[in-house]
Amino acid sequence: MTSLQQLRAWLRSPEDENLEFKQATSQFDSEKLTRYCVALANEGGGKLILGVTDKPPRHVVGTHAFLDIGKVKSQLLDRLHLRIDVEEVVTPEGRVIVVHVPSRPIGRPIEYHGAYWMRNAEALVPMTPEKLQQIFAEAEPDFSAQCCPKAILEDLDHHAIEVFRNRWLRRSGNNELLRLSSEQLLTDAELISHGRITYAALILFGTNKALGSHLAQAETVFEYRSQETSLPYQQRKEYRQGFFLYYDELWQTINLRNDEYQYQDGLFMLSVPSFNELVIREAILNAVSHRDYRHAGSVFIRQFPTKIEIVSPGGFPPGITVQNILWKQNPRNRRIAEAFAKCGMVERSGQGANRMFELCARESKHPPDFSGTDDYEVFLTLYGKVQDPRFLTFLEKIGLQRQISFDAADFITLDLINRDQKLPQWATKRLPDLFKSGVIERVDRKLFLSRQFYEFIDKKGVYTRKRGLDRETNKQLLLKHIRDNQKSGSRLKELKDVLPDLTHNQIQTLLKEMKSDGLIHPQGQTNAAKWYPEPKKD
Repeated sequence: MTSLQQLRAWLRSPEDENLEFKQATSQFDSEKLTRYCVALANEGGGKLILGVTDKPPRHVVGTHAFLDIGKVKSQLLDRLHLRIDVEEVVTPEGRVIVVHVPSRPIGRPIEYHGAYWMRNAEALVPMTPEKLQQIFAEAEPDFSAQCCPKAILEDLDHHAIEVFRNRWLRRSGNNELLRLSSEQLLTDAELISHGRITYAALILFGTNKALGSHLAQAETVFEYRSQETSLPYQQRKEYRQGFFLYYDELWQTINLRNDEYQYQDGLFMLSVPSFNELVIREAILNAVSHRDYRHAGSVFIRQFPTKIEIVSPGGFPPGITVQNILWKQNPRNRRIAEAFAKCGMVERSGQGANRMFELCARESKHPPDFSGTDDYEVFLTLYGKVQDPRFLTFLEKIGLQRQISFDAADFITLDLINRDQKLPQWATKRLPDLFKSGVIERVDRKLFLSRQFYEFIDKKGVYTRKRGLDRETNKQLLLKHIRDNQKSGSRLKELKDVLPDLTHNQIQTLLKEMKSDGLIHPQGQTNAAKWYPEPKKD
């Protein structure tokens, strides 16, 4: 059962592919309901809420749609063969319908009347062929676990296998690994299956000749350019060999041009490298373990003085998006990911994105940028420039003073607030603890770092500007403008110019309060209304 508290929380949340609001005061078309359920299921499940306003700030208006809840549930089951729960929530403001839609089965999109529906902004549209292909691919077997028909043990480099053995030994502390033959070691790691070589084994240990014969696309290409606008590269290296043969050399090549950013912290001069080794290695591991080896392209790593681009074929693994990459996991090549996990190089079956985001936030760098990603390639940009080194020092100081520790989600949330960025829905769950720790404050709906931070960096004036004027001062400024223009009246557009740091809704709230206090009154409706002062009382 949905509580009123949970309903209020949903009303404050932004619409996305998993949450949809409809006013539906009197009715809602059952065919349209079915298509929305299909779209939500195809996006991984979600909720359709009827009886509330579409646009924020949302409020309950009540709905008379679907008075027979049992009938609706039966119709949806008959049409979609998917059990969908339809719930009636009674609130003081009116009746609300919450439709709980489960996710579609793995590898199987849901179709209705000849179309696989999905959300596209406010509209419902048929799925693109690329999106359908991604969903169908979910049910395909792990490519890296499949055996290469013609590969033999001699195609694997002995040195690469020993590197793997030693890493696994350090991770596990199991000295029995030293006594195993190469074939038995890889069999125990499930990289050899029934005496046959898997593609994962080729990718991790294969010789140059073997990869050229069996899997030429298992290649990583490094390029360095001294300027972002430069077309010619100053250095290029091609690594078509087992990953364990070139992994360390690739980082050393990147590190040759890894400048350090220096800043003063009291009496000490501190240095932060442009490219954090852990971040770069994590990104490379992701590119190798999560790329699509059925595509012919190579992994490209392009280094510039202040950024690195890592491009890998195949787009995100099924179910992974820019919005959920921090918390959702779905390794495309599980056998490779598990081999890395045995060595302690990655978390088992993880994406590792949370580690990259946290480390970038800790060093006050822009977060990893996946905005160039599409259905055909993952395009990751890592920025090297430090934005505000005192941000990290402040958090460390707060942690010591209050005996608290910040996790990855906290660092990322605070970094977004520090850069005045919009918070994703998962980050809003961290706000209560961050308020309690005293590192953030809120005025109306505006979030910013606390007074203590701006005192710490000796920028108290910036804090005053970010916090803005207090509520009563804002009202007095609006009232002065309205009185100064009482002959012509004041439109909302003018009043927004008076208080440019406030949102449209914040100004409207102040005007409503001033109207209730008997200070002003409107003539007209909506945004075209003009505001006039009430006559002063003697």
